[in-house]
Amino acid sequence: MARQTTNTTSDDRQKLLYYKALHDIANQIHAAKDINEILVNLKDQMLSLFDADAITIYVVDGKSREIYSRFKVGNFPEEIRVPINNQSIAGYTANNAQITNIANAYDSKELALINKELRFDKSWDEKFGYVTKQILTVPIFYKRYVIGVLQLVNKKNGQRFTLEDQKSATELANVLGIALFNQKKLSQRQNRRTKFDYLLNNNIITERELEQAISMARDRKVAIEKVFMNDFKVRKEDIGQSIAQYYNCQYVPFNSDYPIPGDLLARLKPVYLKKNLWVPLSREGGKVRILIDNPMQLDKVDSVKSLIPAQEYEFVVGLKEDILKFLDYFYGSSTIQDDRSIDDILGKLEAEEEEDFESSTEMLGEDDSVIVQLVNKIIIDAYNRKCSDIHIEPYPGKEGSEIRFRIDGVCHRYQTVPYNYRRALASRIKIMADLDISERRKPQDGKIKFKKFGPLDIELRVATVPTVGGEEDVVLRILSAGEPIPLEKIGMSERNYNLLVSMITKPYGMVLVVGPTGSGKTTTLHAALAYINKPEIKIWTAEDPVEITQRGLRQVQVLPKIGFDFAAAMRSFLRADPDVIMVGEMRDRETASIGIEASLTGHLVLSTLHTNSAPETITRLLDMGMDPFNFADALLGILAQRLVRTLCKDCKKPYHPGKEEYENIGRMYGERFDALGFPYTGDLTLHKAEGCNKCANTGYRGRAAIMELLDGTDEMRSLIQNKTRIELLREQAVKDGMTTLMQDGIRKVFLGLTDLQQVRKVCVR
Repeated sequence: MARQTTNTTSDDRQKLLYYKALHDIANQIHAAKDINEILVNLKDQMLSLFDADAITIYVVDGKSREIYSRFKVGNFPEEIRVPINNQSIAGYTANNAQITNIANAYDSKELALINKELRFDKSWDEKFGYVTKQILTVPIFYKRYVIGVLQLVNKKNGQRFTLEDQKSATELANVLGIALFNQKKLSQRQNRRTKFDYLLNNNIITERELEQAISMARDRKVAIEKVFMNDFKVRKEDIGQSIAQYYNCQYVPFNSDYPIPGDLLARLKPVYLKKNLWVPLSREGGKVRILIDNPMQLDKVDSVKSLIPAQEYEFVVGLKEDILKFLDYFYGSSTIQDDRSIDDILGKLEAEEEEDFESSTEMLGEDDSVIVQLVNKIIIDAYNRKCSDIHIEPYPGKEGSEIRFRIDGVCHRYQTVPYNYRRALASRIKIMADLDISERRKPQDGKIKFKKFGPLDIELRVATVPTVGGEEDVVLRILSAGEPIPLEKIGMSERNYNLLVSMITKPYGMVLVVGPTGSGKTTTLHAALAYINKPEIKIWTAEDPVEITQRGLRQVQVLPKIGFDFAAAMRSFLRADPDVIMVGEMRDRETASIGIEASLTGHLVLSTLHTNSAPETITRLLDMGMDPFNFADALLGILAQRLVRTLCKDCKKPYHPGKEEYENIGRMYGERFDALGFPYTGDLTLHKAEGCNKCANTGYRGRAAIMELLDGTDEMRSLIQNKTRIELLREQAVKDGMTTLMQDGIRKVFLGLTDLQQVRKVCVR
């Protein structure tokens, strides 16, 4: 028994030493930079591991469909080449990806059991006086592809290679597969120049990162340069230097100060240039400068020369995004962004102030290039920050002009412009809006089509207001055309959504959306119109201005200055076979009367009104002189709304409210608070503002609507006909299921969209 235990322990020790030797070999191969050198150094260890006489490593040559000996130990010639077929042992393994373990290579019957075509070539033995008996061949894989064969010859004890040998050889083959593949890729790269040699040679990226970037670019179907910048944080300047070195020419990045070469662009179409990625930059004398992504691509170069004849050409290279930005800038596309900071432009103003001027008179004309750049930069930054209004506020004396952006309903300080340039700034905006620059004593209003002056396709409504000290405030409202929001994304409660859908799908009647300026009324109306916008329904809209466009709507811009107001537009619509009429605003008695008449004569009418709540709207229209019976018959419903700032999703902070805070919220909500479905429990969670980079450290980002929807029930119509007081109208609306603005706001507080402070800012009940 003791002898058996001793033998078992000895066998285990032998196996342990065996696998330790195998792993040592594997680790050395993995760590090697030169696979050939390390295999030569490891030859004795590998032969000892398998107790073999000779070892050969074959590598697949895909072009000739052969395997050739990459590494040999034993009595073999310098190179052996074997076809990949079933007529040789190593060739069979490469062809079928199967292991062979042969006891006697001279035994044709044993070979035939493996494959009928299999033969052993005795000529090598005869030539070198060697006798081959045992052969073990194992395929070398990389992923699922055979890239070589590991062959062991003659077990020194004269026995067949064991299953342990077979298992170990397979493990070694797996290690060799990775090593051979990596060296092949390295060898190919060393023999081939790439656009990214500068990055590799200067240790900006590694070989591994280059391979990762190529794979990621292929998967995402984007330029590899974009992957470098976004994922590996490689500087754009370094990428530009690398491609400039590869193409042996200058790299030119995008620059919005570049003069537009109008004469060179006149006969070229931007679509063609974007597809082929080149753009002319300038003509100096007889030499034309061309920015191109690949100056070595002869067909592109020939196209350039045929389209732009010149005595001499200078080709410079740029990244794809640089070329597209130049094209957008030159042709006025809306995709461009100004990469310069506002401080750079203001720095130019201040520098000129110090050098050239000493008095407080107007320093620059409104057409000076720096003032033009300043106004464009202000508008582009405002648009990119999703600003609704730009306020330019000059102060008397030497305080300068303060510029503020209204974002999500709140004004934020943007920049201060030196006092010397306040009038030049206002004059530039007046010129863009076709206003009288000499008139500073009375208000003016106009519009700017920014596409004429800058790269964004937006309109701005401009209002100038004289202020103290002979100054002028300028307010610009950005009217960026957009698509309607789907009605289900507005954020209504289930009751409000279903009721509103029921109202707008009726064949006739009046639906009003009410609230102060900037409360999202037009957005909601267009969402409702998008819901019913179908080929069988004719929809006319009269708006001032037209901000949201929809295919299928016939939209009209009213022009009160020439007498074409909302009332006139509605009268013309009634003669144009409408099913649905949307009026931007019921500003006067005439417009409201026509709207009610239209709804009673078989049309669905949607409009807005500036009132504080849904019940107040009824009182307002009756005070305007509407007939209470006609109005009651026409009314389907009134939706009042406000916009509240929403908590930033990236930084809002959850917390558990105290019992006192919860009860205070309940008192503000009023009756039916329990039905809201948020009981006070240990895991009840509210959220509060925190602040991060994405929300400019305010804690808020974006806005959401809070709403109350009054239903035009029979009971409500009866109260309207009797001109009932507003308190009774509100009570009836609540009985009919209306949740007030405050109640809807509190619901959104519990949903984690906003906080109570924001709700209380926009509504009182």
